[in-house]
Amino acid sequence: MLGLRAAIVTATERLRGAGVPSPRHDAEALAAHVLGIRRTDLARYETIDEHAYGALVARRAAREPLQYLTGRAAFRHIDVAVGPGVFVPRPETEVVAGAAIEAARAFTRPVVVDLYAGSGAIALSVADEVPAAAVHAVESNDVAVAWLRRNAAGSRVVVHHADVDGCLPELAGRVDVVVANPPYIPLGADVRDPEVAVYDPPVALWSGPDGLAALRVLEDTAGRLLQQAGVLVAEHGDLQGDAAPALFTDQRRWADVADHLDLAGRPRYLTARRVGASASEVVR
Repeated sequence: MLGLRAAIVTATERLRGAGVPSPRHDAEALAAHVLGIRRTDLARYETIDEHAYGALVARRAAREPLQYLTGRAAFRHIDVAVGPGVFVPRPETEVVAGAAIEAARAFTRPVVVDLYAGSGAIALSVADEVPAAAVHAVESNDVAVAWLRRNAAGSRVVVHHADVDGCLPELAGRVDVVVANPPYIPLGADVRDPEVAVYDPPVALWSGPDGLAALRVLEDTAGRLLQQAGVLVAEHGDLQGDAAPALFTDQRRWADVADHLDLAGRPRYLTARRVGASASEVVR
């Protein structure tokens, strides 16, 4: 056994030297994971298993995502299971989920669809915070959908293993809110964070030469699924604050297109309202 406080100090310095953005937080989080406690309870413990802790610190120093090491990712008021093959939900996406939750609350019994659902963090947050909502989550990747099914087990979220393009024909014109965190990194872009470049699944990252290919599919799919006055909430890259909304303002079926900032003041997501659905566009 090793003294806990000294171990955390040593681990913090090792992680700082490896370029980990939040070395003290991660050193404490890994210690709490080894001890099976909350990070806020660390002060109550004196020692830690040197080998178990050292092995996890070494993996984090190699820039393996913290969430892969602990097996969990905190998101709003819930935790989701994550690991190799599924995108780790980011704090900035919590703001996107919040916008979808507020939009859903405007409807009495909302039908909400989470596209490119990954781990299901957004869909599960909607189900958790909007009890009246019927929530559907769509994910095409075989590995990611296994994580999605695991997280959705026992919840009200209905999982669909399907491509976004053409999905849920039975809900066409009947959805109140569509929310998505699609891939949005342009092919060939320089991704500097090893946690992203090495560990995040490529299918969740890359999206054509301009980074907007998935958003174009999303625009078409959301336009098909949403009822008139239905709301779309879609995340995008922080350099796409003009280009992403333009995809919707260029289409006559959208109104009230607006872009929004995340908590760091960066362009993060757009919202739009479905209007002008024709009989040929919507199957009822």
